[in-house]
Amino acid sequence: MLEFVLAHSPALAPRLEPIPRRGFQPKPQRRTALLWILALWLAIFFASLFTPPLLDDADATHAQAAQAMLQSGDWVTLHVDGVRYLEKPPLPYWIAALSLRAFGPRSASTGYAAAFAIHLPLALAVLALALLGYAWARRAFGERAALYTAIFLLTSAGVFLFTRIFIPDALLSLLLALALYCLLRALDPMTAPGAPGPSHLGTRVPRISIYAYALWTALALAVLAKGLVALVFFFGTAAIFLPLSGELRHWRRLRPFTGVLLLLAIAAPWHILAGLRNTGGANGHGFFWFYFINEHLLRFLARRIPRDYNKLPFALYWSLHLVWLFPWSLFAPAALLTAWRSRRELLALPTSFTRDTVLLLTIFSTLVLVFFSLSTNQEYYTFPVYLPLLMLLSASVTKNPGAPGPSHLGTRVRRDARTFTASFAAFTLLGLSIAIALACGLWTSRQLPYNPDIGALLARRGVGDYTLSMSHFFDLTGPSFAALRLPAIVAALIFAIGPALAWTLHARRRTHAALLTVALTSATFLVAAHIALARFAPMLSSQDFAAQIVSLEQQNAIAPDTQILLFGDQAYGSSIPFYLNRRVLLVDGRSTSMLFGSSFPDAPPVFLTSQQLLAQWGHGPRKILFVPAERRTEADHLLPNAILLAETSGKALFTDRPLKLATGNWQLKAEEQNPQAGRP
Repeated sequence: MLEFVLAHSPALAPRLEPIPRRGFQPKPQRRTALLWILALWLAIFFASLFTPPLLDDADATHAQAAQAMLQSGDWVTLHVDGVRYLEKPPLPYWIAALSLRAFGPRSASTGYAAAFAIHLPLALAVLALALLGYAWARRAFGERAALYTAIFLLTSAGVFLFTRIFIPDALLSLLLALALYCLLRALDPMTAPGAPGPSHLGTRVPRISIYAYALWTALALAVLAKGLVALVFFFGTAAIFLPLSGELRHWRRLRPFTGVLLLLAIAAPWHILAGLRNTGGANGHGFFWFYFINEHLLRFLARRIPRDYNKLPFALYWSLHLVWLFPWSLFAPAALLTAWRSRRELLALPTSFTRDTVLLLTIFSTLVLVFFSLSTNQEYYTFPVYLPLLMLLSASVTKNPGAPGPSHLGTRVRRDARTFTASFAAFTLLGLSIAIALACGLWTSRQLPYNPDIGALLARRGVGDYTLSMSHFFDLTGPSFAALRLPAIVAALIFAIGPALAWTLHARRRTHAALLTVALTSATFLVAAHIALARFAPMLSSQDFAAQIVSLEQQNAIAPDTQILLFGDQAYGSSIPFYLNRRVLLVDGRSTSMLFGSSFPDAPPVFLTSQQLLAQWGHGPRKILFVPAERRTEADHLLPNAILLAETSGKALFTDRPLKLATGNWQLKAEEQNPQAGRP
């Protein structure tokens, strides 16, 4: 970056001339940097694709939509359990359906292949986002900042956490970042007509057109990934950036007229077809009202129907970003200080890709963060700002006098270096605190037996009524810690060693090695976190119940026409219909994401009330009822004579009559004599 500054602003050269210093390290080579990126991605994201199986709620619900799309051949209207699912645009489901076709399971009893197929596109989106960040930061800030941008992204807690479930936010982040990058490249004088470009393109197709049309293509795909919010973020950012940067006079380089036509050509057909094919819902409303008004405008105003979304408290919303960007958020104070003190040097530059990158990423991040602080939100909604914030952080880190690379002259060097050192010290103290807390938990639970059903040991606090994605973390109890010994040991060891080693390396002026040590510490912790997540599989997924139903069918213990029912909203046990690959009946399930689709005249008859279930129980085809922990008490009172087949983490599987044969695994003989046997 320094060479770029000196080349474009010779007046600054006397003040910014680098001085040699002890511990200076050469820039990482591109091949080495790419190997680091690939190794971290393989260890953190690819290795975790196989476990746990698909989780209930959004993960398996969205997987059902992709599965139905693949089987029905309807690539326009999403369906869940045969019911219209009109909340989401289709691009993530198109990709997931193709992945299911290539890698999907051949048996309902296998959870690993399905998890791999559904989550592989998410992992690839993260890899592409890291590589895009590397290429962008390399052009704007240099080779070292490029490496830091990629590894910061791959080892951030939020990026890992919010790619454990099938949601479109990683894909949206990639497409929005690509659109912003292409915006800058299209405006960059080095990309303008007359600048050197690929010789095979000729003079008729300058590179500026390639980036301009790539911008509109990425933006159209972002609309198909998450909806109109992509346009709000992009055009809101561009409307502020272009005048402030002085690039408004070059607006023709963006090809706005033909670009908008390209955007419409890509994004409009699906919206039009979905509107034409989905009319006559509740109160005469169809797709257009539900998707554009209810899912966009009313969601922002917290008036969406149904009101099944929550909102983080204002202070928590902002402070949690320190967690989502951990451990790199610990370096934010030093980075902000460095950025503030070098602002005049940055502003003194002529129009440059570096200056415009800083301005564009700052505007975009601010806009997204403020937008979701006003709207209803989930913790992962701000995923698109992770790369911009981490890129700005990496740029500041490489400019800090405590970091490897050329230093600036002046008395502020020591102050900035102390601030940077304080970040390593904070990470060391926090790491030791975490290691001690985990060691205490391991010691106090040393005599507790290991229980693979960790869900049975959890409290039921219902923070945020479980409408926030992190609500279940508040359910952890002391006895549940015994099931997490292995990941706790790994995390305790890495936090006891890694942060202290990083601080030591930084103190010896080997800051590049210190930052890589922080990355390896975080990567190891994320691997341990994934092991812990797999231990929660019996609680978070109902795939084992689906496997048990398949086993019963294979043993001829139940007939092929057995009716499978879910008690309550389908999200409670959405992995069951996915792994069974069949339609199920929903008892009191006309709610949340199924509510609007159920109002169409041709909606399948999959909805029952509690009284209808009671009237049919024990009559007609055999019934197997899945009851989530949240509805267990209600089901026990409604069906006191139900036969318990299986129970895990408070969830239960009941049937309305004895089985044809007993299986050793389920001990059904005693239950046939006493239907209440095995109940808590």
